Amino acid sequence: MSSKSNFDPNSVGLKSNNIFGLPFNEEDSQLVLLPVPWEVTVSYRLGTARGPEKIFDAAMQVDLFDPDVKDGWKKGFYMLPIDKNIRSKSDYLRQCAELILSDMVDGGVIAENAQLSEKLQEINDGGELLFNWVYEMTGNLLKEGKKVGLIGGDHSTPLGFIKALSDVHDDFCILQIDAHADLRVAYEGFTYSHASIMYNVLQRVPQVKKLVQVGIRDYCDEELDMITQSGGRITAFFDKDIKEQQYEGATWNDICKQVIDTLPQKVYISFDIDGLDPKLCPNTGTPVPGGFEMDQIFYLFKMLHTSGRQIIGFDLNEVSNGEHIGDGIDAIVGARILFKLCNFMVAD
Repeated sequence: MSSKSNFDPNSVGLKSNNIFGLPFNEEDSQLVLLPVPWEVTVSYRLGTARGPEKIFDAAMQVDLFDPDVKDGWKKGFYMLPIDKNIRSKSDYLRQCAELILSDMVDGGVIAENAQLSEKLQEINDGGELLFNWVYEMTGNLLKEGKKVGLIGGDHSTPLGFIKALSDVHDDFCILQIDAHADLRVAYEGFTYSHASIMYNVLQRVPQVKKLVQVGIRDYCDEELDMITQSGGRITAFFDKDIKEQQYEGATWNDICKQVIDTLPQKVYISFDIDGLDPKLCPNTGTPVPGGFEMDQIFYLFKMLHTSGRQIIGFDLNEVSNGEHIGDGIDAIVGARILFKLCNFMVAD
């Protein structure tokens, strides 16, 4: 790793350095990023387990000047090495999941198939293992006084991190940018499904007093019932409603104010990249037409920061490796989202 004293922020990013080409190690970084290469329960397309490494590569091309948070990088960002054992476990369990999903699509009943029932239990045990690993890894970083961000992987990955934050903060909110509500109960039989992340959070982390969802446009009746019957614990800004407000004259500033007015002081950001227009993430696992421009979400984050609220952590998920539609721009977009999240996380 090059010396910080010799580091030129205007020069090319060196792969011998860390994320964004920065010359920091874990010890002297305020913000530490945990990559979680996991995609066991994805419902449609693979690739997000390789998201962290693709983001790392693309991050070398990100210029370090950010007009919203000037010189934020000087506080130090560091991405931990990718755990190959976690990735290998994900690859193996994904093969098991594909057998189960194939049987379900053909009308099979998993409970009547001893072999597939055993594999389902193995997958759910693997989800518990990942939960505990993420909880321990992020919890240790928080105890060291680090700010922490998580890079998935599919959207199931941050549950352990959110649980670790609940050991430090007894009252906080999740701001979820997403095309999906992720409120399904053990979707497809998988307890730790990517489509169940927010259901699991609400069940297992009572310190999350509020869930505010932005951009939701693909959801089922049961999820809508959960939102409407939550007693205000869940507030959803559906993509359709946002667009209709804009068609009728509301500005994006107006809508951002509505979102921020629902948030308490402490906010955790959960960013599923499929919340964006799929032209910006064509390879993500379950793309949905509609969504936002990247700059719209950056403006929301800027208003969040200006409001004086505290960002206590974040995850960025479902950035795929680009095998479905050429190379795509998924990792390029993901790297820029990550840089913006990092900067707002350390902003004064």
